Amino acid sequence: MLGLVVAEHVFLTHPDLAEGWLSRARASVVRASTLASVAAELGLGQVLRLGKGEELSGGREKPSILADALEATIGAVYLDGGLPAARQLVLRLLAERIDRLPQGPDPTVDPAVHDYKSRLQELVAREEGLVPEYVCDESGPEHEKLFRAVVRVGGAVRGAGEGRNKKAAEQVAAREAFEALSPHAAEPELAALPGTDGPSLVAPD
Repeated sequence: MLGLVVAEHVFLTHPDLAEGWLSRARASVVRASTLASVAAELGLGQVLRLGKGEELSGGREKPSILADALEATIGAVYLDGGLPAARQLVLRLLAERIDRLPQGPDPTVDPAVHDYKSRLQELVAREEGLVPEYVCDESGPEHEKLFRAVVRVGGAVRGAGEGRNKKAAEQVAAREAFEALSPHAAEPELAALPGTDGPSLVAPD
């Protein structure tokens, strides 16, 4: 439902922009890091009921928990007031971020440039008419899990990566696959994640 409202708003406010940009813009707004940031601004972490383990491990500040809490809040509003109420809440929380997105098709200046899952899906659908498939496993103790993901295209493994959660591992795998399959992957702007000096094989939390 969150993705539906954001996609609708992006399309209605930017009807003349390319489909690829619209897809990346939507992905940029609904990704976990953005939702976690909004949840932190609202102070949702302070009102969550957490188990002892999560409380001791800083669960009130974990991006994954904050993002889930915001989605749950939006879902509760939807169940209570229907789509109009949920749409009003989503746009009140996210419309400003949507309106700040650069209005251009150039992925090197798009804030969603590092959403490699969306970019890989667009590339593979356009070039091969296929959909990437992800397989993920995990290891380690509950408070220190490490996730490993591989992405296959047409049955062949095209990328692999590790991260502190499933989404992060899949993003790293998608990035490796995208850079292997895209003719523009070697451009300097795509060489590093934000805040790093080069590509990393392990995604941050």
